[in-house]
Amino acid sequence: MGMQTDVLASQPLTADGQFTNQASVALSRTRVKAVYIVPSGTAGSVVFKDGGTSGTTVMTLNTVASAEQPTYLIFPGEGLLFTTAVYGDVTSIGSVTIFYG
Repeated sequence: MGMQTDVLASQPLTADGQFTNQASVALSRTRVKAVYIVPSGTAGSVVFKDGGTSGTTVMTLNTVASAEQPTYLIFPGEGLLFTTAVYGDVTSIGSVTIFYG
């Protein structure tokens, strides 16, 4: 079985907004394969939404209260499907990067 798609990394997101590729172009329909979160000194969260601020919540990830314990999470199967856009609502985090394809 071969690889279905190439896996790419987004620009790090540090505030609420839509994830973009390395050329700062907003991501549209894609599958998120993994996520890397750098927390701040307090507990926080990242809410992943399909479509934008008022989009459908796909997942919420909570972070630990430590700036020294990043979180790397690989999603099983083909990852999480976002049909229109990948939006992140971030609270008390340093940055979040997604791996998609």
